[in-house]
Amino acid sequence: MLLDIAVMPVWYIGSLVLAAAWAIAGWHHAHAGLVVTAGALLILSVVMSVLLLVPIDNLSKTWTADNRPADWKQQQGRWDRFHYVRVAVIVAAFALLVAALA
Repeated sequence: MLLDIAVMPVWYIGSLVLAAAWAIAGWHHAHAGLVVTAGALLILSVVMSVLLLVPIDNLSKTWTADNRPADWKQQQGRWDRFHYVRVAVIVAAFALLVAALA
């Protein structure tokens, strides 16, 4: 888990930099719109992580069996739903990048 947290910013930044470079280099090609849209989706995934998932993570790190809030299961379910949406956004972004290759 700690490795995931340490590697995620590298993946996010790397993917965004590569998508931006690709969009700039291929701006006059037909696939540029797909690449720009994919980049926007990657930015959305970062925003979702920072605004929706990280706050729940930070709260849940402080919980123990003795001090969990009464709605902790609902909060974990909310995190799961946000995570599934974020994963779908990331998959859509990379699907657009693959489509841009074709």
